[in-house]
Amino acid sequence: MTTTRLRTALHLAAAGVPVLPLRVGKVPFGNCRRCTDNACGGRPNMKTPGPCACPAPCHGWAAATTDPTVLRSRQWARAWREAAAVAYHPAGAGLTVVDLDNADAVSWAREALPATRTLATTRGEHWIYRGTMQSSNGVRPGVDIKSTMSYARWLGPGTGTIAALPDVVRALTVKEPSPVRPAPHALTVPAPAGGGECRHRTRAYLERGIAMAEQRISEAREAIHATVYRTFLAVLSTHGRCGCLTETHIARLFAAAQAKGESPRHCTDAWTNARTTLGM
Repeated sequence: MTTTRLRTALHLAAAGVPVLPLRVGKVPFGNCRRCTDNACGGRPNMKTPGPCACPAPCHGWAAATTDPTVLRSRQWARAWREAAAVAYHPAGAGLTVVDLDNADAVSWAREALPATRTLATTRGEHWIYRGTMQSSNGVRPGVDIKSTMSYARWLGPGTGTIAALPDVVRALTVKEPSPVRPAPHALTVPAPAGGGECRHRTRAYLERGIAMAEQRISEAREAIHATVYRTFLAVLSTHGRCGCLTETHIARLFAAAQAKGESPRHCTDAWTNARTTLGM
């Protein structure tokens, strides 16, 4: 088994994918004795690689490497003997993994996200896109983003062609900025002008998108402001450039937000900020 995991790691490293061993429970190996309590100068919680040059794989995702000499080294031998899986640093390979942890999350992705390479996990699926972004857990129920400063289990090459990282995925981790300019007091907001390419497969695709956005806002139990903004951003990134999005659709989104306690002013601010972020 050790030979199999190491062989897999070496194969991935040769393809430019930084790898590391995982222990049972899908967790990385902890700090070695010399690095305990940050004595080595590395950063706490392994969020960023510090100046530590420890040869052991003891700094989580920051230990991921493509160097075959390191992977075969004596310092890594014990880790490979105890390893339960191989992991990789997605951003180090120029990738982002959308980790869908249950059947509901998978159903959402199939409706809301562009098709890309996928592979089955124990409870759901990994959707892999070309491009990197901020990692974040719990961006919506059952959905984690793994890219920078993160690791994902290697579960095989998957199926399908890898697509470019779409705005709708990037929007999942975006926090609402402060208003960029005073917003009008009226609730009515003009729909974006057309002129862009229409990517809707059918008219029902837009209707499903609006219905899912309403549902996401309605089901939010916390961070309502941020959820409303991220939802507006996702809707605009997918449907806002071709002219199909109407004031009726916008009014539905605003109504869902106000039902959760948002004011008309906040709805307008969030919509304006989302358009500004996307350059619309």
